[in-house]
Amino acid sequence: MATAKTGSFYLTETITLPAASASGSRVQGTIDLGAYVNVATGQAVAIDSVDFVYQVGGDFGSDGKSMLQADGAIGVQLSDLNPGTAFLRADDQSLIASGSLNIDQTNNVVTHVSDLYPDNFGPTALSEAFMVVNDSLYLVAGPDAALTNAGTSVFVTARIRARIVKLGSKDWMAIAIQSTASDN
Repeated sequence: MATAKTGSFYLTETITLPAASASGSRVQGTIDLGAYVNVATGQAVAIDSVDFVYQVGGDFGSDGKSMLQADGAIGVQLSDLNPGTAFLRADDQSLIASGSLNIDQTNNVVTHVSDLYPDNFGPTALSEAFMVVNDSLYLVAGPDAALTNAGTSVFVTARIRARIVKLGSKDWMAIAIQSTASDN
């Protein structure tokens, strides 16, 4: 099984949804894990939790009404295989975390939804972590049912708590097979 080589640390990536982005449009960002993953030594990244932060405007505020022009949502997903600028279905093995910010302009209500699985992987036991053997993570976000506001950009950030682990050869192979099988 996996043994931790480091304590927890954070990886972050922010993507910008341009002003007036159309409903259904998606923007992708990449997190390079090349310095952390090493096939020869069985080194991988264990992801303990993922948090999503939504901000708007030059002051990086959090006013939901300023993010979209009408009722709608801003969705986000983190995966370890490249989906391009598309969202993955929830049963895709490469999906690490997903969430959305639902904005109800009419009733002035904003709700943040992080899917229960797999955004928080529970206690700090390595058996509960999402193991990544690929050299990149992909963050995809975009608005649904409404355009982003015309006068300002929306920023979506993933804060990923991770650690470097050493996997046994059987565990490494099992994760690599699962990861590549998910791509087919």
